[in-house]
Amino acid sequence: MKFLNLLILFIVVSFNVNAQNNSALASNRQNNTTYVIKNVNVITMTKENKVIKNATVVVKENKIHSINKSIPENSVIIDGINKWLIPGLIDMHVHTLADGAPFVIYPTKGPLVSYKTQYNMTPYIANGVTTVFDLAARTEHFGQRNEIIRGDVIGPRMAMAKVIGGKKSNPIAKTPSDGRNAVRFAKEEGYEFIKVYTWLNEETFKAVIDEAKKQNMKVVGHIPVAFEGKPARDIFIPHFGLIAHAEEFSKQTDDYSYKKAQEFARLAKENGTWLIPNLTNMLSISQQATSLQNIKNLQGFKYVHPLMQSKWLTSNGYYGASEKLIAYYNKQYDFHMLIVKAFKEAGVPMVAGTDAGISGVIWGFSLHDELKLLVEAGLTNEEALTSATRLGAEWLEIDDKIGTIETGKFADLILLEANPLDDINNTQKISGVFVNGKWINRSKIDSMLSDIEKWNNANKEKYDWKELLNSLKN
Repeated sequence: MKFLNLLILFIVVSFNVNAQNNSALASNRQNNTTYVIKNVNVITMTKENKVIKNATVVVKENKIHSINKSIPENSVIIDGINKWLIPGLIDMHVHTLADGAPFVIYPTKGPLVSYKTQYNMTPYIANGVTTVFDLAARTEHFGQRNEIIRGDVIGPRMAMAKVIGGKKSNPIAKTPSDGRNAVRFAKEEGYEFIKVYTWLNEETFKAVIDEAKKQNMKVVGHIPVAFEGKPARDIFIPHFGLIAHAEEFSKQTDDYSYKKAQEFARLAKENGTWLIPNLTNMLSISQQATSLQNIKNLQGFKYVHPLMQSKWLTSNGYYGASEKLIAYYNKQYDFHMLIVKAFKEAGVPMVAGTDAGISGVIWGFSLHDELKLLVEAGLTNEEALTSATRLGAEWLEIDDKIGTIETGKFADLILLEANPLDDINNTQKISGVFVNGKWINRSKIDSMLSDIEKWNNANKEKYDWKELLNSLKN
């Protein structure tokens, strides 16, 4: 009997190991497949942005192997006739859902809410967003990135910024010494960037940025409220490399003139500070303040996790705002459009980011909205695309790996049905996406999205934001 039990155990273990090995082999076979996109129009997005018509692009072992060279044997052919190939898009400001709890309930308890990582990542991939910059990264996001790197999940490349603030953040830094230590700890924990947050005092803000420079970590973030009422020049601290919202400027002034926008642009240029305009964010705030139906009507809302759907609809912090406040939001939005125009005029680099994950801003889908708004603000279609490809890669310092279509770079690519240089809305006409060399055609994309919709519909009644908050109180 003992021998029989051992035999059964051996068979079960062997079966599980073989199943895992077979899954890994299947994944490896997909990664090892050589793809050839024939007769495609390539928008390289290099500085010269050479467009290569009717090209043959070979993708092999997750890299762009060649352009207009010989076709390897046993390749999988993808028809590129009348289609357009662009680099994968980069959203430079996201907040991706991850397992978690607001505090430790008891040892071993674990997260109160868990999410399926693939469902979190699919909306990015379905929209051709193959790299994201998470500006409130936690240890759980490292776990998600590991799942993607292992091949367990199809998802974007993830860059991580650690938030340091004076309150409402983790860690909290109230003195320069606290700030410097927080930067050092973030470096040791594996974070690649530092995000400065709203409630840092001036001395700590400067210390965090200075320490980040010493630790060779770039800085992105907010302009602290401590600078309100002070000269605009004081905002621009050396090594403060990227401002997370145009809103950071509108909070510093009551003067919403183009002249004021030009002043901010000039100072940013002098300091080497780039900008994430984040036009989507303020427009979304204004729309949901007016009506919650604007949330329900969002493209992609059905792919938002039921808990977030519940939060956005039942605990919306913007809905019900006074007419005066809504007018203020609209005034800010108009000023942000002027800021984009002024920054373009001054030659300050701008990168596309959306604040995806905050109320009313949906992962993946929002980046196409942002591109459209950037064009409305005065960027050309090419400049808008550049902000979401090459420039994002440059600021993240991975432009030797992604951001343009060049031999030797990772195969993060989008195959489009129409030319986005003619109409920026064509970025939404996706025929398929290469994610680190893995080809996902339109049919597969639709299937992945359908899986999320079905799961959301089946589990919608299980998630109620207000009930979750009440359970925490109790």
